[in-house]
Amino acid sequence: MHAYAPEQPWIIVGKGRVGEAFAEMNQSSNKDALVGRGEPIVTPSHPAGPIVVCTRNDVLGDIIDATPAERREDLVFIQNGSIGPFLESKGLADATQVLVYFAVAAKGETPTDGKTDTNPEGLTGAYGKHAQAVADRLHSAGLSCKVYDTKAAFNTSMLEKLVWICAFMVVGATHGCTVGEVEANHKAEVGELIEELYVAGCNDLGLDADTTGLVDRLCAYARSVAHFPTAVKEFDWRNGYFYGLGEAVCPKHTAALKYLNVIS
Repeated sequence: MHAYAPEQPWIIVGKGRVGEAFAEMNQSSNKDALVGRGEPIVTPSHPAGPIVVCTRNDVLGDIIDATPAERREDLVFIQNGSIGPFLESKGLADATQVLVYFAVAAKGETPTDGKTDTNPEGLTGAYGKHAQAVADRLHSAGLSCKVYDTKAAFNTSMLEKLVWICAFMVVGATHGCTVGEVEANHKAEVGELIEELYVAGCNDLGLDADTTGLVDRLCAYARSVAHFPTAVKEFDWRNGYFYGLGEAVCPKHTAALKYLNVIS
């Protein structure tokens, strides 16, 4: 794992809310290279070190292809969803990944840390070559970020976040309500779905399927973002992972997808 000072400049791919927020966290004279759509990712004037990808999942293939092969180990992915199999298919199984729990409401606004009443230390975490560089920068901005020592520990947390978004979006879409309303009014239903998806994912990834405190942790996060709307989106990267494990493995999830006409 490589340690960098918070002022280590990055290449940041994506000029949206999160990309600009990361750049704003760098207060040194060593400025980051912000790369927009269609612009070259690596040039002679761009810094060495992390290449932090702040784009939608559906353009990740293009970003990887546009990055010189010798620099792909410097890519840092912050995307939600099940991107592990995709990264493996690109020869990037060990790429740095970040679970982003801080929120940026609008361009230029200060990020809000992802802290809950069950995890007051914060939930953002990173694993891989540049994990410490990400943590250093976030810490310098007063945000939390843990560095995972093992891929299994990261995958466990990654799976929890994937389960959260898939379960809450499905139940919320079913009842036409916000994340907070799911937690307040449909906790038993979302709790059953959380446990179903988590156990299925653990079995698929070879992780310990310990559900102790799981529902409470994910409901606590829901309370912290209670205003979020719900919708089943980015199916291939989110709910599609659990649907692909089979109806026998995730029967409640599959039934909900059918009810919502997400699948036939």
